[in-house]
Amino acid sequence: MKLATLKDGSRDGRLIVVDRDLGSAVMAGGGLRRLQDALDDWDRHRPTLEALSDRLASGKADGAFPLQTERLMAPLPRAYQWLDASGYMNHVELVRRARGADLPPDMYHDPIMYQGASDSFLAPTDPIAIADPEGWGADFEAEVVVVTGDCPLGAGRDRAAASILLVGLVNDVSLRGLIPAELKKGFGFIHGKPSSAFAPVFVTPDELGSAWDGAKLSLPLIVRLNGAEVGRPDAGTDLTFDFPALIAHAAKTRRLGAGTIVGSGTVSNRDRTAGVCCLAERRTIELLEEGGIRTPYLKPGDRVEIEMLDEAGRCVFGAIDQRVMLLPAAAEVAR
Repeated sequence: MKLATLKDGSRDGRLIVVDRDLGSAVMAGGGLRRLQDALDDWDRHRPTLEALSDRLASGKADGAFPLQTERLMAPLPRAYQWLDASGYMNHVELVRRARGADLPPDMYHDPIMYQGASDSFLAPTDPIAIADPEGWGADFEAEVVVVTGDCPLGAGRDRAAASILLVGLVNDVSLRGLIPAELKKGFGFIHGKPSSAFAPVFVTPDELGSAWDGAKLSLPLIVRLNGAEVGRPDAGTDLTFDFPALIAHAAKTRRLGAGTIVGSGTVSNRDRTAGVCCLAERRTIELLEEGGIRTPYLKPGDRVEIEMLDEAGRCVFGAIDQRVMLLPAAAEVAR
């Protein structure tokens, strides 16, 4: 089953069920307006949504309409909780080298995770807005995410795995030029991690077939910048902390409410022929291998595309397709 949110002028949009080839959709109906409503009572609503998905697939769903990505919001336009990790230690090593930071001695045993802004996620075609292209150092970060149901405080691995309801993709935008100063304060990100953008649909794990083993998704994540492919690493390779491990880590001292989104961190393979899912990695590799950095961070007009194809070459989640735009100075916006 594939789920998305249609723009309707409200903060949270309207929940729709999308067919497997991403060509058509139908309103969820049954009193369900938001995806969060379905997540809050998943066991009751899932059978109804699955039945509607089956009717849509067979061409028997009343009110079906063509799916247009530009009419979609993020599948969850806002969430109660957004927790992003660094599940791929190759990424951690490279990015920390880039900013001259030490590697924590326990990083291979204890996940790195932060709680990000979740009140206004970007739609898959919304722009990446930056006010200072030189100083902010805007970067994309292509990741896999899962959405959980309720997960209790202190949940172990099995309970954490059972809480996974949906899977998707995110562009976790990072402002590399702002992050070091924030981290020096010892209190976390605010300016360095603006709103993230999500692929058009979230899918139930059964849609992923053998590519999903209950803990990780093993398919290539394709990233293009201005039409040129920059990376195609496999999301199931070199993953140090899988999703049950990340969810259990987050639940150590808190209960996770239904609709919590957990990110894998930037997908990163040690095989450098797979390319990269963020510019910080490419820049670090250039520095290590060539002695200097050639690749700039994002600039206005750049186009970032992120998608994942299944083994048959079909797009699984739809594509994130964003342009970088110059944001007017804060003083001008405030007027």
